[in-house]
Amino acid sequence: MKKSAQKAHATTQKFTEIVDIVDDIVLLEGNSACLIIEVTASNFALLSKREQDGKIYSYAALLNSLTYPIQIVIRNKRVDISSYLKMLEEQQKQTQNPLLSSHIKLYRDFVQQMVRVNVVLNKMFYIVISYSALEAGISGVTAGAKKGEGSKQAMLEHAKKTLETKAESLLSQLRKLAVAAKVLQQEELIKLYYDIYNQDVISADVYDAVNSPFVKPAT
Repeated sequence: MKKSAQKAHATTQKFTEIVDIVDDIVLLEGNSACLIIEVTASNFALLSKREQDGKIYSYAALLNSLTYPIQIVIRNKRVDISSYLKMLEEQQKQTQNPLLSSHIKLYRDFVQQMVRVNVVLNKMFYIVISYSALEAGISGVTAGAKKGEGSKQAMLEHAKKTLETKAESLLSQLRKLAVAAKVLQQEELIKLYYDIYNQDVISADVYDAVNSPFVKPAT
């Protein structure tokens, strides 16, 4: 039983290619790592012509300032609004004002009909900054080839320093775009990857139970 559990554990870790998540750094196989910035989008179409031009120029400046590769990930996730509809129904029943209750019912029916016709999506934007042991030169490659906690810690320290320097530069450019952006921390990264590999709707209770990036082998 123990051997089969360990085999399943190794297979899962190989599939995700995630070795560990420490603070805001995702350690990957092959002595590489990454850091993820979550960016909140703004509605470009609602901006004035002057504001649109400003964002375009700022985005061009961001791209021109890059001295390292980045990956831009756009994630569309279907939103389950059944709990929201249930909340509206409860509010309708609890409301003493008949007119207000009627308006809540009309709004709930509108939302329900809209969901039947259109798929409600939550669009999220991420910027992934990568790190390779090659960036540390010969010493980084040599340390990466070694096994043990000492070499892993050395690699983590250099990756963290390098990635956070890159992230600070990128965040300063994103501020010029007037968009909210933040570096995802360990718990947020665990939830993000858990959600990616479990595409079904995840409840808050399940999220609260996820506190480790690893699938622990049975003992």
